[in-house]
Amino acid sequence: MIAADRPDRRAARLLVVEADGATRDLPRTELAILFDAGDLVIANDAATLPASLRGTHLPSDEAIEIRLAGWLTFPDPTNFLAIAFGAGDHRMRTENRLPPPPLSLGDHLRLGRLEAVIERLLDHPRLLELRFRGNRAAVLAGVAQHGRPIQYANVREPLALWNVWTKIAAGPVAFEAPSAGFALDWRTLQAWRRRDVGFATLTHAAGVSSTGDPALDLRLPFDEPYRIPERTAAQVARAKLRGSRIIAIGTSVVRALEAAANPDGNVRAANGIATGRIALGTPLRVVDAILTGVHQPGESHFELLRAFADDALLAKASAAFAEHRYRTHEFGDSMLLNRQRLDRSRTEPGSARDEASTLGDPMILDFQGFRKRHFD
Repeated sequence: MIAADRPDRRAARLLVVEADGATRDLPRTELAILFDAGDLVIANDAATLPASLRGTHLPSDEAIEIRLAGWLTFPDPTNFLAIAFGAGDHRMRTENRLPPPPLSLGDHLRLGRLEAVIERLLDHPRLLELRFRGNRAAVLAGVAQHGRPIQYANVREPLALWNVWTKIAAGPVAFEAPSAGFALDWRTLQAWRRRDVGFATLTHAAGVSSTGDPALDLRLPFDEPYRIPERTAAQVARAKLRGSRIIAIGTSVVRALEAAANPDGNVRAANGIATGRIALGTPLRVVDAILTGVHQPGESHFELLRAFADDALLAKASAAFAEHRYRTHEFGDSMLLNRQRLDRSRTEPGSARDEASTLGDPMILDFQGFRKRHFD
């Protein structure tokens, strides 16, 4: 398979994988006519932050890159979970990037016009908690001016921020693009409206897709805040009453919906935190199908797909990707995976379902539990 290095909506492909195992290779434009009246499509409207910040580790005067990777108090933009790299840029494979300079608690970093302080070193040399000095407005202005989108070696030319915003992007809370949403365009949304296919949004702070370290990648996805609007929760309830399908545009939507679901499958309008992994053996209470990209075994996104289909069907899909030369990565082709009826008695040790945390506004999320689960 080929790593896509730019959006190409006209040539994009769509592999449809039915619940009975049948597959179809289609132009992705066919997405506009695949759903029935009454079905509900839900997408993530999070815009992407310029979450890569280059600068200097002041104690050593060495180059450093900080990739913001998680909110510590949402939506406070002064405190983040972050991943640190040494000299180099996105043209080098993330796995080959140099480690950061030796880091200590209290070290200061100069990141463009921003100054940041290491508040906590975690149990991996690249992972830390970071506090920006200054008020909210100053930090947001500095990130907007100096930051760049996180990107990887498959895209050689630097990305502009608008390159990583979907058509429906709203508030900038994601660290990487909710890239399944790149499949959406206004013609598709208009076609769904004409066909009485419902469309709704939620906001989920999609995190990083790779840390560059296999051991650290096993912890992905980190805990991620989400917001389910009242209108979206009501649309889900009506669709379930009708017996209609609920289709998630991307893994972040699955995480948010399943985190906010009651045991009976009803979704609460809530601000909360999606925690843990959805994987083999995780019961899905809300989502019937997922539109996603082309993912590889071992990736956290692929592991989530194992809650929808068994390994034999996913292997069949992977073979079809190779046969039809599907493109990978965030600008690549897509798969519509319909949920199989799986034997839930075969659960994978260590697989966990997401937990919801229902909070009131303002949406301030305490990540003490996250720290204990992953780092203490």
